[in-house]
Amino acid sequence: MSNKKGLFALSPLMVFVGAYLSLSLAAGDFYKVPLTVAFMVASVYAIAISGGLPLAKRVDRYSRGASTSNLMLMLWIFVLAGAFAQSAKEMGSVDATVHLTLAFLPGNMLLAGLFVASCFISLSIGTSVGTIVALSPIATGLAASTGSSTPLMVAVVIGGAFFGDNLSFISDTTIVATQSQHCRLSDKFRVNLYLALPAALLTLAAYIAMGSDIHSPSETPPVEYVKVIPYLVVLLTAIFGMNVMAVLTLGLLLTGVIGMFTGSYDLLGWLSSMGAGITNMGELIIITMMAGGLLEIIRSNGGIDYIIEKLTNHVSGKRGAELSIAALVSVVNVCTANNTVAILTVGDISKSIGDRFGLDNRKCASILDTFSCCVQGLLPYGAQVLMGAGLSQLNPIEIIPNLYYPMVLGVVALLAILLRYPRSFS
Repeated sequence: MSNKKGLFALSPLMVFVGAYLSLSLAAGDFYKVPLTVAFMVASVYAIAISGGLPLAKRVDRYSRGASTSNLMLMLWIFVLAGAFAQSAKEMGSVDATVHLTLAFLPGNMLLAGLFVASCFISLSIGTSVGTIVALSPIATGLAASTGSSTPLMVAVVIGGAFFGDNLSFISDTTIVATQSQHCRLSDKFRVNLYLALPAALLTLAAYIAMGSDIHSPSETPPVEYVKVIPYLVVLLTAIFGMNVMAVLTLGLLLTGVIGMFTGSYDLLGWLSSMGAGITNMGELIIITMMAGGLLEIIRSNGGIDYIIEKLTNHVSGKRGAELSIAALVSVVNVCTANNTVAILTVGDISKSIGDRFGLDNRKCASILDTFSCCVQGLLPYGAQVLMGAGLSQLNPIEIIPNLYYPMVLGVVALLAILLRYPRSFS
């Protein structure tokens, strides 16, 4: 594919970035411009430039991308998460959980404790989205109670969620990466641990230092333990491997039963809170669908194939081969906003590169998973950041500068390639 045609295929993504930046600069505030507007501009442009087909066919292609089975599953999770989060909040679950946390953790350990909890839960359940759904409302409540930064608290949860997503044996990214590179889960875990553990420890040390200025309220209200039950059930059932949709449905039913039992609301009040929660996720759902449609247009026009072709043209040596695999999965992840899909897209190509240059399959699997998680964790239109932002009523851009763990993990992973670390796998 020619440079001109390839860049033209990628131009909708450039229009999205350009529209958001130009509108934000014109407004003088990056938080005032809705991401939906930037996606709308880029989507209209993407459909307009897809020549050779009638307009109805182009719109149909965009719509197929906006309604794939994986994306629709994500949207149903968003709907259930919004209903659960709002009904739990109105019942008093968030306040009760925050009071419980403040009672057991000193203020200067809140950031570190929240990060460790997020790491453990995501490692146990193998999904970053499930962890973010469970902990984001608690993080938001802790921020309000202690006067801390809400974007920082939510970013702590998102960072910890990617620790588990990257390492867990039951994570879809781990399974896809190991299967595509023909290696065992345990071997890939060992390589990943050399990268993820130092990054997590550095991030934890930063949170301990940053948390020294956080002080718990002098007087904490008594804990209503019964109202903590929905969150405990959600966490425990998720840890034991229950499907995230089943987990959220169970949590939602518990908020209704406990809320009506304690007099927090009646049946109509519960239904109203669920409706409000679903409505609050509306912008998030629209952004997700438009991103899916936009990226399908880019893929069908050859944008992703162009990226893969260009990045594999000039590979020489093992270090260059590993860097090309990292670049491939990173760029494709930017274009697909889905780390599992990115690994699936470049998995076979990465295996061919690895075989050609004698790379260790276990290291290749680790590179695929680690770099896709780093990129996914920093995308303002990625599902994880959007979920955290939606549940805490934030602009996704506010969260990005506070995502220390994905940034540190990216630096560690890059240094591992450049310094041939760990030696036994390089």
